[in-house]
Amino acid sequence: MEIQHIVYGFSPKLSPAPSIPIGKPPSLLSSSYPSIQSQKFDVLSGVYHPINIAKKGGCYSSRRRVWCSSSKDIADPNKGHEVRTQVTGRRKKLAVFVSGGGSNFKSIHEASKRGSLHGDVIVLVTNKSECGGAEYARNNGIPVILFPKAKDESNGLSPNELVDSLRRLEVDFILLAGYLKLIPVELIRAYERSIFNIHPSLLPAFGGKGHYGMKVHKAVIASGARFSGPTIHYVDEHYDTGRILAQRVVPVLANDTAEELAARVLREEHQLYVEVVEALCEDRIVWRKDGVPLIRSKENPNETY
Repeated sequence: MEIQHIVYGFSPKLSPAPSIPIGKPPSLLSSSYPSIQSQKFDVLSGVYHPINIAKKGGCYSSRRRVWCSSSKDIADPNKGHEVRTQVTGRRKKLAVFVSGGGSNFKSIHEASKRGSLHGDVIVLVTNKSECGGAEYARNNGIPVILFPKAKDESNGLSPNELVDSLRRLEVDFILLAGYLKLIPVELIRAYERSIFNIHPSLLPAFGGKGHYGMKVHKAVIASGARFSGPTIHYVDEHYDTGRILAQRVVPVLANDTAEELAARVLREEHQLYVEVVEALCEDRIVWRKDGVPLIRSKENPNETY
């Protein structure tokens, strides 16, 4: 089956974008979590580019700036110059899966358009062709694929057809953003360590089949938990059991409703997912020897989160 028969509005030409300056480093975990510096890591891929200093003398750095000065004014770093690294290499191609409104999908797409991540959303996959996320994709010229096949939909794909379609589009990463169907094993094997999901609780708590949307927040409040927050994890053959890549903590207030907690968590989701996708597109994922994935800092490759 040719790809133009199964997607809407697909255009094979994607305009290239220039290299992008790196901005603020991601704060993927609470500041109470220590940086892990004494471990040995296997780098998944990518090259780390050092900061080139034009002037000789002393250099001072913080998490946001690097100052360089001559030996004469070494005591005053504020007289120096801010230096930024450049992201180089091919922009990553992203496929996003949604089942509903797709607010995380919109956040990622908007970040790509404004240049804060080195990648492009090139296709949307959904099990509901009329959902808000699919409508947003069509309005923004992003092709839509229907998966899985449904009785009332004639254009749905089988698992193998989906894998073939994503390979033809040369997709690098698959991002689940409120997609409620179990990912088929064919796709997981084809995109090993390249499929990610965001879940609205601090996994492994309140995860698994049946834990989605408002059900999660109601369960958190009913349990008496004092904290919640989103988790981004690798996807395996089960619901919410893949390796955790990033989390962010929010408080559960004494008189919270599920709706209030959901809104608080969602605000963090939008920021966290974009920061993680930035790291993916810049090849900053490293693996600890015990199989735990971590994110390498943009500005200091010796720091991981």
